[in-house]
Amino acid sequence: MQPELFYKERINHLQQSLTALLYKKAQLGWARFLAITLLVGAIYFLLPVGLLYAIIAGIILLAAFIRLVYADSNNKAAIQHTKHLIQTNKDEVDALAGNYHQFEDGGEYIPQNHFYANDIDILGKASLFQYINRTNSDMGAATLAEWLLQPATEDSIMERQAAIKELSNNTNWQQELQATGKEKKIKKQTQQRLRDWLAEETEFTKHPYWQALKYIVPAIMIAVILLNAFSFISDPIRNYFLLASAILAFVVAKKVMSVYLQVSKMVDELDVMADSILVIEKATFNAPLLQQWQSVFIHEKGTASFELKELKQILARFDYRLNPVIFIPLAIVLQWDLQQVIALEKWKKRNQQNIHQWFDTLGKLEAISSLATIHFNHPNWCFPVLQKEHFSITGTAIGHPLINANKRVNNFINISHKGELMLITGSNMAGKSTYLRSIGINTALAMAGSVVCATSFSTSPVQLMTSMRIADNLEENTSTFYAELKKLKGIIDKVNNNEKVFILLDEILRGTNSLDRHTGSKALIQQLIKHKAAGIIATHDIELAKLKEEYPDNILNYYFDVQVSNDELYFDYRLKPGVCGSLNASILMKKIGIEL
Repeated sequence: MQPELFYKERINHLQQSLTALLYKKAQLGWARFLAITLLVGAIYFLLPVGLLYAIIAGIILLAAFIRLVYADSNNKAAIQHTKHLIQTNKDEVDALAGNYHQFEDGGEYIPQNHFYANDIDILGKASLFQYINRTNSDMGAATLAEWLLQPATEDSIMERQAAIKELSNNTNWQQELQATGKEKKIKKQTQQRLRDWLAEETEFTKHPYWQALKYIVPAIMIAVILLNAFSFISDPIRNYFLLASAILAFVVAKKVMSVYLQVSKMVDELDVMADSILVIEKATFNAPLLQQWQSVFIHEKGTASFELKELKQILARFDYRLNPVIFIPLAIVLQWDLQQVIALEKWKKRNQQNIHQWFDTLGKLEAISSLATIHFNHPNWCFPVLQKEHFSITGTAIGHPLINANKRVNNFINISHKGELMLITGSNMAGKSTYLRSIGINTALAMAGSVVCATSFSTSPVQLMTSMRIADNLEENTSTFYAELKKLKGIIDKVNNNEKVFILLDEILRGTNSLDRHTGSKALIQQLIKHKAAGIIATHDIELAKLKEEYPDNILNYYFDVQVSNDELYFDYRLKPGVCGSLNASILMKKIGIEL
């Protein structure tokens, strides 16, 4: 089934489910009203008949009311979840039409200096990250950004490809994970708060007397209250016991305040995290990588989702302190803070080694699910084939994934061995820069383990390096030309060290005069050939194409051309072998009013 048809049919199905849930909500509302009315009526009419009848009827009807409230709560959660699923599918329909700006763009992960990120729009507005991002947690977004910024090992790429293939055949499961994560974003601050708390030494469980007081004081207080109720002890004695317990509760409250402030306000996020992990725990995976990640949440003594639900319940009970009417009696009679802080410290001891893995692994599964969604959305894209020998890169019908398919012009690449440089000449706006970015962005996708926008693509594992967009830096007092030199130095250092890199250069040394530019460009190309570097260089300097005569086994001349008719320019954006023979700068200058 075509992706767009799948999403639209799923929206229709989910809309029907939502209608049924909304109808059930109305029914449950009337049922609750009826139950409370019958409860009041039963007490009113049965009380004169007999207290026992009124109590029995009251208990039955109250239980029915509580059950209806519970059912209504679950139904409301199902309504919210279904709405998230509907929105998830609507977002995908929009994304297929080229409207993907509803997804987070990863701008906070943009590195100040990177080998290629800023040149080929990896992060930020209208970026590759925004196009493929389907994560809902900070951990998921950070993982996806890391994968796009750092080439994976060959083994990791193959493992991710297998996982993506499996998940792309289970889109419903992916959407369950996405919709669950939409309930509440799990933030890195939450992980950090838990990290800080886990690093602290336990205060209460290490001292036996606190453990004893947890049981002794509530037992004494309940006994005193009962004895007082049956007149075995006087009110003053009861009050002394209440005062003593209140003082102890105050001492404990002061001690646990710092812990409470650390871990409070995380209940909703932990609930969402537990539900997301439960979706993972229930799944059946075949891909080794998915099984490995799933095993992080499942162990002999239980599951991560259960443990997180328990932590959430402890924190929710801790929050009773926000309601004095409820908290004060609980604190005095049951030493409520002491009960919860000991439960919290026992939970920490039990899960201290696991919880960081839970956060990180959930992020990895969200990231791999994002890549699987792209594979599902683009069934014609291919998985790259990895070549063990360095270096080769070949591909057909390679396009830029951020250009809409009905406007995209695809091209090829064929660098068969290290030491080969594609030298691309061409007129302005003919497509040189777009071609370089198409190759670069697909190489980044390949090194992340993703499908690529091509019908075939083969490459050696490699570190991509680019020099395309250069900007000055007033804060560092750096000119555009010097900024480019700094970037080129980083490339040259790696080349001189014979590291496995693939280089994309666009109009190098543009900040100096034409003679220096030609001389420097020629020297750089010769140095790259000397060290058997592979790459693509786009240039307006047609004279550089003559290097083919000197280095016939290393220079591959290609060009983009333009057709001119009645002073109008026509581009086909097709890469062709050879050297560009047509230029368009003079026509463009005439069009803006420069008299030539």
